[in-house]
Amino acid sequence: MNPFEKIFNYQILSRLEDTGTFVVTAYERTWLKTMLEHPAANEAFTAETLLKLRQMLSMDIVMDTSEYLIEKALTQEKHVYHPLLRPLRRLISDRNGMKISFIVKDGRENVEHRGFPYKLEYSMVKREWYLLWFHMRHRTFMSTRIEQITSFSEQPISPKTADQILEKLSLIKHARKSEVCIEVVRDYNQELSRIMYAFSCFEKTVDYDEEHDKYQVRIHLPRDEYEFLLSKIRFLGKRVRVIKGDYLKKRMLEASTKALARYGIETMQLEEGLIPIESSLYTR
Repeated sequence: MNPFEKIFNYQILSRLEDTGTFVVTAYERTWLKTMLEHPAANEAFTAETLLKLRQMLSMDIVMDTSEYLIEKALTQEKHVYHPLLRPLRRLISDRNGMKISFIVKDGRENVEHRGFPYKLEYSMVKREWYLLWFHMRHRTFMSTRIEQITSFSEQPISPKTADQILEKLSLIKHARKSEVCIEVVRDYNQELSRIMYAFSCFEKTVDYDEEHDKYQVRIHLPRDEYEFLLSKIRFLGKRVRVIKGDYLKKRMLEASTKALARYGIETMQLEEGLIPIESSLYTR
């Protein structure tokens, strides 16, 4: 077995990321090669990119799914890929403006509004793509479902204007973000890679206290992402504790109290030591 087949050490992974190195397992390469055989791959990638990926994976085998996967009755399938994704990505990378027409909630169509697109965002809850853009006339930041876009065209914009919009966006995002500090319980330091994976989708920094052998994860996020972060913290259970973030502490206390009460355990009993902490409902 190749000793470098998969590296789970967080310190090594973070250093590899800093150098632009991406670690891929043989199973992930096999999965990717199999997915490239799907007809949707021709729409998701340019011909040049698709050819390059297939050449890189030429020595890998294709995953045999005939014996392991059985397709049963389906609900209406919602495809993750959308034909407008590629041209919109190109528009964003070129830092160009646009004229966009889209349908609003009441069914009316707004035609040819001048804007500046800066990000594509996928909602895991609604399973839909959104285009985030700046409305040039109203001077506001917009979020539009890609399904609601009827047409768009490239509209040249000066680099100075693009820089001003992105700077304004950065200031707004920074003002809306707050910092949450989460400490890894020392007994679970050996599971650091798993914990970091749970927080991988957040903007974060990791501090290490060598004297006390403790890790602290500082996460910067807007208020509307708190619920998603809470789901990650609950998933990790007693491996982590919230150090900074009054709202998160309050929500975790509420959830823990309700869970204990369901099993007839009152928080007062825990505080008085009548019930050992080990017997409470922490997830291992």
